[in-house]
Amino acid sequence: MPATPMTSLDSQRQARRAQRIAYLRSHKASGARFALAIAAGALLVPGAAAAASAAPTMTVLTDASSHYSFTTLGDSVDPTFNQLLGVNDFGVIAGYFGSGSPAATHPNKGFTVNPYSGTTFSNENFVGSQQTQVTAINDWGNTVGFYGLPSGANYGFLDEGGVESSVSDPLTSSNPPVNQLLGLNNNGQAAGFYNDSKNNSHAYIWNRVTRAFTPINPPGATSSTATAINDHGTVAGFYAEANGNVVSFLKQGSAWKTISAPGSTTTEIFGLNDEGAAVGMYVGQHKQTYGFIYSGGTLKTISDPDGIGSTVVNGLNNNGQIVGFYTDAKGNTDGFVAYNHLVGIPFLK
Repeated sequence: MPATPMTSLDSQRQARRAQRIAYLRSHKASGARFALAIAAGALLVPGAAAAASAAPTMTVLTDASSHYSFTTLGDSVDPTFNQLLGVNDFGVIAGYFGSGSPAATHPNKGFTVNPYSGTTFSNENFVGSQQTQVTAINDWGNTVGFYGLPSGANYGFLDEGGVESSVSDPLTSSNPPVNQLLGLNNNGQAAGFYNDSKNNSHAYIWNRVTRAFTPINPPGATSSTATAINDHGTVAGFYAEANGNVVSFLKQGSAWKTISAPGSTTTEIFGLNDEGAAVGMYVGQHKQTYGFIYSGGTLKTISDPDGIGSTVVNGLNNNGQIVGFYTDAKGNTDGFVAYNHLVGIPFLK
């Protein structure tokens, strides 16, 4: 579907940018900004060698859950199903409620929420859609995600202050067509994927200014998904290998790093911040899912205490906040927001 016209940034967004810069500078000066060290010579250091890593990077698996304070958060319209998918540096969260099954009676419905109150949910659904998921939000307050039609078609979208653009890679050949945008940085670059005629997924970066789609092709991938891009242009996501295993990747320039949780056949990155820290989930023993945070060659497990074995971490910002979801004892899917009380800023207590 063709993208609808987009407007230039207005004075309000310029003021918000100035506010963000002042905010980040003040917290960086006080030492409160989330800063995870990147190991010497690691991929995310500018100027790193442009060599592809075919084998998964060895990681150390430890549990960092005790470093985080968790708060369950969801739209009360549907207390049985909420997923929180992205969070910006102001702590504004993107997500959706509704399982989507069946779509006609229990559709995905997107929202953003101001965490200072935890109750002010703003609906965000692409016009004319049956279902919408809001997957990421940047510091301008712009969002991306995807919407579904009754035909089963999925299209990505960008929302800039209520101005909506439908986004679809012209190489899409699946039937029905599938495009999704999953990540967004402050420079107007979005990460996502499309499906081909065999329903294999292909990762890409889309630029809102040039409207160009740039393929992201991890070495050895049979299908790939780009899920995040930070302000430095580093791309994260995951891909399937020929043996069926799913591993994650980080890409800066032409350099690649592959990440896999020890003993797991499925490791998926969903979020990436400007410090190079990444979050996601891996499948452990007995097919249970655990969230993680990765930085500098170390992968640490993160589990909501009410969802051990069923936690997924989807987003993080530069201030120590993470968001995601878990399955509770009643079988409901609950969103959560958590902050690292060792280095983070306690937006929610």
